[in-house]
Amino acid sequence: MEQFLSQNAIYIVMIIVLIVWAGIFSYMLSLDKRIKKAEKELKGEKNEK
Repeated sequence: MEQFLSQNAIYIVMIIVLIVWAGIFSYMLSLDKRIKKAEKELKGEKNEK
């Protein structure tokens, strides 16, 4: 196992970086959806007044 890790360290680092980027991307998508929902609610309140 130690030999595998030492020979393929770059691939392990690349997998970890890919996982981190996927997490950031999914967080940004969910944040964008929440912001759009809040904007729609604010526009609805302005139209009612």
